[in-house]
Amino acid sequence: MNQYPSLQGKVVVISGGTRGIGLACVQGFLANGAKVAFLGSRQETVDSALKQFNMEQRKDSILGFCPNLQSETEIKEMLDQIVDTWGSVDILINNAGVSDAKSIYEYDDLHFSEVMKINVDAAFRLTRLCAPMMKEKGKGAIINTSSMVSIYAQRSGSAYPTSKFAVNGMTKALARELGKDGIRVNAVAPGIIETDMVKALDAKMIQAMAANIPLQRLGKAEDIADAVLFLASDAAAYITGAILSVDGGFVG
Repeated sequence: MNQYPSLQGKVVVISGGTRGIGLACVQGFLANGAKVAFLGSRQETVDSALKQFNMEQRKDSILGFCPNLQSETEIKEMLDQIVDTWGSVDILINNAGVSDAKSIYEYDDLHFSEVMKINVDAAFRLTRLCAPMMKEKGKGAIINTSSMVSIYAQRSGSAYPTSKFAVNGMTKALARELGKDGIRVNAVAPGIIETDMVKALDAKMIQAMAANIPLQRLGKAEDIADAVLFLASDAAAYITGAILSVDGGFVG
């Protein structure tokens, strides 16, 4: 992980922080001296993630929560605990999300709505509740997790690219609105990343996936976390409204 001195002591909230890209972001911010509150979908996944850290050394720098991201009340209660412990929120990483591969012929309105609730509504809700704290300090950074499908779409599961197009739009709109308050809003758009699911695929299938990537390899969670850390740091102080592709130059 790259080192960014400006992240030292910052209070970071990371949704979807128990595995994959989110967990790599937690590790990266901790390595840079930040204080991290990460969110998971279930208490057992939060507890499992906490076990991966040396809690004796980092007990004052990490908190884990599993609020219902559709509940404003639960999110407010969580943020109150974070503020009571660390004073405020400086950085928000909206990483929680679900993918989808259903055919349009298999969709119903409820399924489409559920994807949008998790991928778009939850990110907006967290942003809406954290932004006032950042405004009060006159500085803040919000990074949303988009996807390469927000640029190239995909062959099925139309709710997923639709949600990520929405994330891009929200990123750009809020960057314009919140810039005057010292709050930067950006997004990263990951390509094909070596998740547990991808690692379980046949080697030939992985090789075929990499063939469309100029860098000739799949991405790692740490590749995305490095981009997130950069955008959250003062090294990106004049960057807002950007959708940063981190996909090895993927050719759709």
